[in-house]
Amino acid sequence: MPDWIDLLFTHTWWSWPRDAAIPYSFVYRGFNLAEGVAWTVCAGIVLRRFLVHRHSGFEVLYAAAFLMFGMTDFVEASRQTSWLIWLKGINLLVLLAVRRHVRKRYYPESRVL
Repeated sequence: MPDWIDLLFTHTWWSWPRDAAIPYSFVYRGFNLAEGVAWTVCAGIVLRRFLVHRHSGFEVLYAAAFLMFGMTDFVEASRQTSWLIWLKGINLLVLLAVRRHVRKRYYPESRVL
């Protein structure tokens, strides 16, 4: 496999060193775990708002995008790979597009989620 394919799709950039973690590893892992929890909470808030208002199924997609983003952070807490970076990037684009649609159409006055 050519090196550029490995770098773009399969390379592992960082992994949690279970036996000899350096301080950076603890900070990186902790940040990703906290971030995963935050995105999961955002998913819950958006899903709750959908259950209350039931404007559109896009809100369920919006909540799912937040949840998926949180799940990628939980994976990243153990290993950072090229494919995960691509997945997070695609997920972020979907999240922003759905967010824009939902906020503009159903919650134009909202400044949060």
